[in-house]
Amino acid sequence: MKEKKRQNKNHNNNYEIKSLTPTEIVNELNKYIVGQDAAKKAVAIALRNRWRRQQVKENLREEILPNNIILIGPTGVGKTEIARRLAKLANAPFLKVEASKYTEVGYVGRDVESMIREITDIAVNMVKSEKMEEVREKAQQLADEKILDILVEPIRRQVREPFPVPSEQTLQPEKSEDQPKKSARDFYREKLIKGELDDTIIEFESQADTSGPVMQILGPFGPDDLGVNLQEMLGNILPKKTKKRKMTIKEARAYFREEEAKKLIDMDAIIKEAIFRVENTGIIFIDEIDKIAGPPSKVGPDVSREGVQRDLLPIVEGSTVNTKYGPVKSDHILFIASGAFHVSKPSDLIPELQGRFPIRVELHSLTEQDFVKILTLPENALIKQYSALLRSEGVEIEFDDDAIIEIAKTAAEVNEQVENIGARRLHTILTTLLEDILYGVPDQIKEKKIRITKEMVNDKLSSIVKNRDLSKYIL
Repeated sequence: MKEKKRQNKNHNNNYEIKSLTPTEIVNELNKYIVGQDAAKKAVAIALRNRWRRQQVKENLREEILPNNIILIGPTGVGKTEIARRLAKLANAPFLKVEASKYTEVGYVGRDVESMIREITDIAVNMVKSEKMEEVREKAQQLADEKILDILVEPIRRQVREPFPVPSEQTLQPEKSEDQPKKSARDFYREKLIKGELDDTIIEFESQADTSGPVMQILGPFGPDDLGVNLQEMLGNILPKKTKKRKMTIKEARAYFREEEAKKLIDMDAIIKEAIFRVENTGIIFIDEIDKIAGPPSKVGPDVSREGVQRDLLPIVEGSTVNTKYGPVKSDHILFIASGAFHVSKPSDLIPELQGRFPIRVELHSLTEQDFVKILTLPENALIKQYSALLRSEGVEIEFDDDAIIEIAKTAAEVNEQVENIGARRLHTILTTLLEDILYGVPDQIKEKKIRITKEMVNDKLSSIVKNRDLSKYIL
């Protein structure tokens, strides 16, 4: 039997790179995205090449740079959905950003270097979660001991009445002084593990959270923009504050488990591994790149277009960005850009940036047949979603094949007449079609089984589709 998941352990790092073959990646994407085979193939090859690079000898490995991809196609055909699904398959730090939210360096707004800081934050949190999961069992044991200290120690402070020590143990004077305490501890430990004390409220002192908002003492720039961990600096200077907390034992077990897990993990090792992951397997998806393309502004400085493209050049080509965890190189980060290019075209990007994205993939507009598949085949198909929603009310809804074809035909027709928004048109059409049913269930519509027929679709949508002015506002 073919092994579904293969893993490679890098010799210089504990990180195991999960790898699917290009065929397996495409098969996974097919579960959620209809058509667009060229785009799926391009991202599958790019993702597999991340794994292949790790097999190459170290002296040549540094020379193998990723081939960045630009996805070109109208809105609603699956560009962003490919990125979302790719993030789950990659098992690697993944960041999706909008190109239009960045401004040129020196102006108020976010500069492009912040995307490297953000993906490093994601990687640190990813590795931290994995390491905390590894020590979860040990951390839970230590957390339970802390709770038992609060319950059993003479100096315990509780909101409710103290627990009675079992009488048969306290009525044995011949035993040593600490024996009843130990027996009581075992007694409460057993109740704690069984969950019999979950609703009991306890009070304890804990370190106050100092990770609140930091004053903008540095003007419009936050500490992250400067690559400085200001919280850590201030935390070492200012005295530690404690405060009393009250919570149920069930909540306290989770709270203390998190606290103990943080003590058991090595943050320096986590940061080192996170930076390795970002530099070698990180993927940044830059959406709406067409919004920063186009002719330069003739009025005032062009802070969100050509200037941003110029700032993107060194990041995409490879540079070192200072983060609060240390310097991070972007040489081997894979960049995937996408844009509808309705107004502008890829050639409107500055030539240097075009050269940084050597692979161009065009995504095609969706046809009536594609809409039929989108409605029925994917695991998250819209019809399946609405069926699940109504099932929660005890109502079963069925769509005839003719009705599904009619919905797809209507979507394709409206996209041609008004504005092509791709598969998003199906959302508006289905919402309009099922509006009365969603409103009437369960108090007005008592039927437990509803069937959607072609006639119902025509009756509900034909008048709106024919009236072009009306369909602009409703569909």
